[in-house]
Amino acid sequence: MSELSAQQIADVASGVMLATDRASKHIGMAIDLVEPGRAITSITVEDHLVNGLEVCHGGYIFSLADTAMAFASNSYNNPALAQSAQITFLAPGKPGDRLTATASCAAQAGRTGIWDVDVRNQDGVQIAVFRGQTRVIPGKIADL
Repeated sequence: MSELSAQQIADVASGVMLATDRASKHIGMAIDLVEPGRAITSITVEDHLVNGLEVCHGGYIFSLADTAMAFASNSYNNPALAQSAQITFLAPGKPGDRLTATASCAAQAGRTGIWDVDVRNQDGVQIAVFRGQTRVIPGKIADL
């Protein structure tokens, strides 16, 4: 049996996660790309994501970024959970906008990972900057 490439491992691990990720599916989020140490998620700002000021609720933008971090940090088939995260909102997501979050690894040391996530709309306007920390826990996501 041949050894799997890093991309094949990322594909299998993300497939296992996606199959049971009911929260992301519930709000209409898409997992657009998963590569080793990188992931892209997106969502269209529909009416059910809009707050009382007629912009995308910040919690949904946070969820979009957190999900990108989750798929990026778990792309190595080692389960990693968010330990902390911080987001800075720079511009509002407006109804009809397509928001895209791109997560990449900023640093890894032992079981700790630091992840940067850039959130932009369809016009390239930066909506938010997110930095999260993950902790790898024992086990594997998929039996490979």
